[in-house]
Amino acid sequence: MNNLVNIKTRYVSHEDRVFWFYLDKHLSTSEFEKKIRYKQGYVMLQNDRPIGILKYNLFWDNIPFCTILYIDKDYQKNGFGRMLMNYWENEMRSIGYDTVLVSTQSNEDAQDFYRSIGYSDCGSLLLPDQPEELFLSKRL
Repeated sequence: MNNLVNIKTRYVSHEDRVFWFYLDKHLSTSEFEKKIRYKQGYVMLQNDRPIGILKYNLFWDNIPFCTILYIDKDYQKNGFGRMLMNYWENEMRSIGYDTVLVSTQSNEDAQDFYRSIGYSDCGSLLLPDQPEELFLSKRL
């Protein structure tokens, strides 16, 4: 089991490109540059080694919406995801937001994780040929 020690979380930077794209297969290069510029991405490190990422945008231009939280498979199920979400929520609270959103597909286990850290179902989206996308929110 990995200890929750020597953890640091910081904004994503150019030096994180290889690690970021190793975990995030959905982000384009131009959007990666925007995440750096607008500080809408975080990298979690343990002993200066990257182990996880979180990115977000603003839903309706005013609600922080976590679009990906991913912890490297060797570090999953050890509390790092909870720590990274807590870090992000505290950041969002500190800049004045009172609600945050996440989403996950209905066939993924992430919904159980989000509920366990205080998120509540708030809607869903049905797209052709895809599982239902569940939206969950949390008051900060």
